[in-house]
Amino acid sequence: MANIKELKKKIKSTKSTSKITQAMKLVSAAKLAKAQNNILNSRPYARELEETIKTVSALVQNFSHEFLEEKKDNKKAILLVISSDKGLCGSYNSQLAKKVRKYLDESQAAGLEVKSYFIGKKVRDLLATNYNKGKTYTFTKNEPTFVEMEQVATELSELFKAGEVGNVLVAYNVFQSAIAFDPTVKQLLPLTLDIAEKEELREKFPFDFKYDPNPTEILNTIIPQTYISTLYTALLDAVAAEHGSRMSAMDSASTNCKKAIRTLSIKMNKLRQAAITTELSEVVSGAESLNG
Repeated sequence: MANIKELKKKIKSTKSTSKITQAMKLVSAAKLAKAQNNILNSRPYARELEETIKTVSALVQNFSHEFLEEKKDNKKAILLVISSDKGLCGSYNSQLAKKVRKYLDESQAAGLEVKSYFIGKKVRDLLATNYNKGKTYTFTKNEPTFVEMEQVATELSELFKAGEVGNVLVAYNVFQSAIAFDPTVKQLLPLTLDIAEKEELREKFPFDFKYDPNPTEILNTIIPQTYISTLYTALLDAVAAEHGSRMSAMDSASTNCKKAIRTLSIKMNKLRQAAITTELSEVVSGAESLNG
């Protein structure tokens, strides 16, 4: 059974931990505000680009682009996994790792050879050694810039254009709120539009648009931008989800520290009370012995 001295030491240690978790919570809250603003501003732009490509490519006849070409005979793919470099963010990395593991197992069963690339090392470290792991990207700061993500996107697209892989995908956590995120695997290349979607758009727009410049030039410009924008938006989603998850985790840790301090304090006070009662009993017994 712990004595009063040990309990005091535990309480002091827990209070120090609580200060750290409170500070980390405040830092994450500040970062989350900025990251949330970035993703909420980026999503409409990325969504509008995607809708524009779908509409124009569905209406324009005999148009082809290397990012739209499906390589069905190519059984190789690249999966870019965006996770965190640091822990203490709840189930942020473990849930994503579970999603990635499931996708890789299903791909192996379907005869698809997937090589995993990584931004952030946590999910990489959680994956088993029997998965095919490629390079891990490192950047000058913890969170890559748009230019750095553009370089990553270009590197992956070059592998796709050269025919070395038939698909490029990204796995990341989609930001929902400060306490919620959704682990997702999304295809980046090829930018496919199935027949049903094309027919639906043609029915919605039974007329053609006037283009300036011509639709081929427009699509040749917008399609690469859409690809890069989609990947960068995935990064912004992942960053916002990480800060939200870390803030939530540190809030829970701070709450648990307070509960532990309260429990330890009650236990210590009971021991003190018992010690005082024992001492009083001894004093009274001694006095009675002297009087008797």
